Amino acid sequence: MKVLVLVVTTLVGVGCISTRDRGVEDWSHRAASYPAPKEQRCARYKAGGAPAANCAESKYLAEIYVRRLASGDEICLEGGFGDEPTGACLSRAAIVDTATNRVLVEIRQSKPESKWFSHEQSQFWFEEGALVDLYIAEHGY
Repeated sequence: MKVLVLVVTTLVGVGCISTRDRGVEDWSHRAASYPAPKEQRCARYKAGGAPAANCAESKYLAEIYVRRLASGDEICLEGGFGDEPTGACLSRAAIVDTATNRVLVEIRQSKPESKWFSHEQSQFWFEEGALVDLYIAEHGY
């Protein structure tokens, strides 16, 4: 009986150790994460001015875009985030998975001038706020 308990405990322990998180990237079997910035990009603009209103509108559109992303969607991660991936896109990616407040992105193709060039076929978890910030930055704020 003791041997049976020991065998079962060992098998359960090995199963728990080998369980991996979605988005495997490094030796720890977890994809790197990009958290949302602590300070919102639109906070730089004085309230009531045209830049503040335009930035707020861009943020609103970004939140809608990011929340509608689903597994299988292709995106432009650099050089046009929020737009359809075209020839101007420096880094194409695909949504692999979504979770609460997180999106798993896999870099599929990057041009040499892209900051993602050395990360092709890598996966990264982005908090929704990080993608919203990226959208706002790519739209000039």
